[in-house]
Amino acid sequence: MRKGAYLVNLSRGEVVDEDALYEALKSGHLAGAALDVFSQEPYAGPLVQLDNVVLTPHIGSYARESRLEMEIRAVKNLIEAIGDQSLQ
Repeated sequence: MRKGAYLVNLSRGEVVDEDALYEALKSGHLAGAALDVFSQEPYAGPLVQLDNVVLTPHIGSYARESRLEMEIRAVKNLIEAIGDQSLQ
């Protein structure tokens, strides 16, 4: 990554090498990072010691809007599944 960049990972913990990220942050190569997912959860590694990191406990989808959208999609999927069953 470019010097001074910020890394944000909300996808999968395994995508980021956490040891390399720690070194890049500590050395100042990266300006900061925000992580909601980790290779091992709950996270207990050295990133917690850095001031230029925001760590959240896998709660990125807990916003009211995202939860509402998830519930609506789940109901729509259920209705579709029930409709498909009645056609058989």
